[in-house]
Amino acid sequence: MSKFIRFTLVCALAISILACKKETTRKVKIENQWVNLVSKNNLDDWIVKIKGHPVGYNFNNTFKVEDQVLKVDYTEYLDTFNNTFGHIYYKEPYSNYKLRLDYRFLDNQVADGEAWAYKNSGVMIHCEDPRNIPLDQGFPVSIEVQLLGGNGTDERPTANLCTPGTHVEIDNQLVTDHCINSTSETYHDEQWVHLEIEVYHDSIIRHFINGKKVMEYNKPAYGGEYSSDLSISLEGKRVKSGYISLQSESHPIEFKNIELLELVDY
Repeated sequence: MSKFIRFTLVCALAISILACKKETTRKVKIENQWVNLVSKNNLDDWIVKIKGHPVGYNFNNTFKVEDQVLKVDYTEYLDTFNNTFGHIYYKEPYSNYKLRLDYRFLDNQVADGEAWAYKNSGVMIHCEDPRNIPLDQGFPVSIEVQLLGGNGTDERPTANLCTPGTHVEIDNQLVTDHCINSTSETYHDEQWVHLEIEVYHDSIIRHFINGKKVMEYNKPAYGGEYSSDLSISLEGKRVKSGYISLQSESHPIEFKNIELLELVDY
């Protein structure tokens, strides 16, 4: 066997080994990247912003974590909500990821909560930085995965889409409605419901309930109803990334198994 042939075979073997090692590393990285966002069993990794109060102030202990369940609780509100809409944001922004969690609505709505806020909450994605939100702004510029609970009678799909300060496209058509219903079933009582969200940068976003896809849209952009200075200044530009937040809108709700998988290879 000539030296050239031996050299060629050695090179081919080395390249094959490196390729296998790289593929194994990539698979391990993807398969083990799910992160529990409440693993500390406290709010240390979260940022609270409630309307009328400075960022970081958890008014009336609205948000709390017990046994790794993140609770939106109104025990200290004394039947007066007074439109203090709030959100709790995970500490850093993301662009390409999967988010999964379980949620359930509990008990009764605060007495003076808005009628539309009955068993109404949401997971906000691609949110603006909570530290830049004005004191009296009620909602972040974001894409809202709206969560609704059944009232025991009517159909109320969940994992709907709402667009505070944003627009999206569905089936290649610009959608300017503030809220669009998903195709999900209605979930009554206090049962746990499993939600998954797939977010691919500024292209495709999908909602899943109990493993079934119920909503898909793409090309999120700034603009539309409930605009703030941010969405006005960036109107028409694509929303590429942002923070993840959970809502408080006057009805008690609990979240558990909150896990995120960042899609670094997308």
